[in-house]
Amino acid sequence: MNEYDSNRILDLTKKLGYLKTEESSEADCYVLNTCHIREKATDKVYHDIGRLKKQFRNKLKPIVIIAGCVAQAEGDILLKKEKYIDAVIGPQSYHQVCDTILKLEKKTQQTNYTEFDVIEKFDSLNSLRNSDNRISAFLTIQEGCDKFCKFCVVPYTRGAEFSRSIKEIVFEANQLVDNGAREITLLGQNVNAYNYENKRLSDLILEIAKINNLKRIRYTTSHPRDFTEDLIEVHKNCEKLMPLIHLPVQSGSNKILAAMNRKHTVEEYIEIIKKLINVKPDIKFSSDFIIGYPGETDRDFEDTIELINKIGFISSFSFIFSARPGTPAFKLTKVDNSKAKGRLIEFQRIAENIKTNYRNLVKKLADEGLKIIDEPVSAHYLIKNSEIVFSTPFTSANLMTNNYKNNFYYDPIKEILKNDIASRGLPIISGLDELKKLKNKLNEY
Repeated sequence: MNEYDSNRILDLTKKLGYLKTEESSEADCYVLNTCHIREKATDKVYHDIGRLKKQFRNKLKPIVIIAGCVAQAEGDILLKKEKYIDAVIGPQSYHQVCDTILKLEKKTQQTNYTEFDVIEKFDSLNSLRNSDNRISAFLTIQEGCDKFCKFCVVPYTRGAEFSRSIKEIVFEANQLVDNGAREITLLGQNVNAYNYENKRLSDLILEIAKINNLKRIRYTTSHPRDFTEDLIEVHKNCEKLMPLIHLPVQSGSNKILAAMNRKHTVEEYIEIIKKLINVKPDIKFSSDFIIGYPGETDRDFEDTIELINKIGFISSFSFIFSARPGTPAFKLTKVDNSKAKGRLIEFQRIAENIKTNYRNLVKKLADEGLKIIDEPVSAHYLIKNSEIVFSTPFTSANLMTNNYKNNFYYDPIKEILKNDIASRGLPIISGLDELKKLKNKLNEY
């Protein structure tokens, strides 16, 4: 979501004549968009400001704006402690960035925009386009969270759950596609909590799927409590919806889930997984895990390991518990740091083995004698080597190019991109039988 927000900020500043530079030392305006999920986010702000001071020691100081969740949570503190910062802008006030810059160009005082005005924000950003012509694009449909997990700062920095209207979202999606996007990822802090005038995420997905030239739809991040039957069913009925779901569970221990205020059990989580597999047998899952949450015992950790082995997540994002100021978990007694680190290392070792085993299993589909190129690789490399392109649920639509030459595209995801790829003259191999036929055909020569 930060990437989406950063792109919107960039689009806004272009109206003032600003262009993006990869060299911060060349900037006339420096905007640092921040995240406050884990520790040391504020420290990183001060570190970046210190680096900026050095770069501009003998130059005219740029306009310096701190945006995002750190600005929302600690804006007044930042302005008081670091005079080099000109303005702080919270995540619901990004639409104020142009006015802020114009004021600062006139050398006015420090500015604090951290009011929660999400409606005005999206009204202002609604007309922005996919100006970078990206094949894969992000689209925010929902912000905020009402779940109040005890470790999470999001409800305090992003506010209550807010869903944009379907009309606005479809309008923006059409703009993205008209400007080159072929894949759209729907974003939200709790994306499957989307609810606008009794229309849920499933309704929105089906509506967006009607857009011509849009080939793939994804969404993130989900919460188990909002994984409704209609959303499960849409995975069966919408072929554009990718069979990969990021569904954070955080722990495999019911005791720890209760302590976190997750309000779901491991058994309920597994039941959701089973239902999704039932309607979409080839669906895969990724998840988030907090290791060393206050009160976590060896038994609780073993339960988490048991869960990841049971589900077989093809990707897992794991972190040691990070106490965020202002959250109920902040004052809880932490697990010994060395013990937490040891558990994290063990968790990541097992998770990586699961991921590797999955990839090795899928690669066997290539059969002997055919070279597989897995992402990430450049289109140039694919063209040069003229090999088979291997697509998994991870594969981004950025692999699509007009310059493919003598490559085969292997797509185990039931030919989702067949029409688009085939229109570019690229042969499609959509299953193991077809792959074997190709091998036999090649062997004839």
